[in-house]
Amino acid sequence: MITGLPNKTFVGAQNMDYKLQAKLRDPKATKLNQLRATGALPAVAYGRKKAAEALTLDGSEFRKVFQRAGRSHLVDLHVDGGRAQKVLIREVQIHPRAQGAVHVDLYRIDAKEKLTVEVPVHLIGESPAVKLGLGDLLVSLHNVKVECLPGDIPETIEASIDGLTEVDATIRVQDLQVPPDVTILNEPEDVVAKVHAHRVEEVEEPAAETTAEAEEGAEAAAPEEESERT
Repeated sequence: MITGLPNKTFVGAQNMDYKLQAKLRDPKATKLNQLRATGALPAVAYGRKKAAEALTLDGSEFRKVFQRAGRSHLVDLHVDGGRAQKVLIREVQIHPRAQGAVHVDLYRIDAKEKLTVEVPVHLIGESPAVKLGLGDLLVSLHNVKVECLPGDIPETIEASIDGLTEVDATIRVQDLQVPPDVTILNEPEDVVAKVHAHRVEEVEEPAAETTAEAEEGAEAAAPEEESERT
C-alpha cells in the first residue's frame, strides 16, 4: 500500500456535481423488458445498512452521467424528488448484443466511512525518449485502486512522463503521489508506463554453406545436361 506523499501530482478532491433523478419501482408491477422499451432503466440502491430500493432511472440521463462520473465519482441520487443521497455507480449490466445498460447497482455511501474505488491515472508531459524516436510509450495501468473517505476521492492522479529520457525508463505505482488521506492499494512495483524500444525485424540471409551447396549442385548438373544433348 502507498500512502499520500507531500508533493501534489494529483487532481483532488472531487468538485463536480453529478445528479440522477429516480423513481421508486414496484418490482412486481412492471416487467423489466417493458420498462426498458420506454427508455427507462431499472436500478437498485443499497448500502448504509438500509433496505435496498428498486428504482427506475431515465436511460438517457444515466448514460450522460455515467460517461462523466464512471464508477469513482460521487453522484447525488434524488428519489421521487427527495433529498440527495450520495451514491457510487457500483455495477452496470450491459446487454451482450445491444451494448447498452440494462440494469444498474447504486451503492449508498457513508461520508465517515472509508471506501475502495478505482481512480484514473492521467499521464502528462512528453517523454524525451519517445520524442527522439528511441522507443514507444506502453501504458500498463490506466486506473489504480485507492482507499479513502468519500470526500477525499481524487478526480484523477496525474503522473509526468517528462522524466522518461531513455529506453526502459519506467513509472511505477510507487512513483505516484496522492493526497495525504488517500492510500493506493496496488503493488508498489506495478508498472504504470514504460518506454519500450522499437521492434526491429531482422531479415535472415541464406547461409553461406547453403549457397555454396546450390552452386555445386548446378555445376554438377551441367555436364549431365551436355551429355544428354550429344
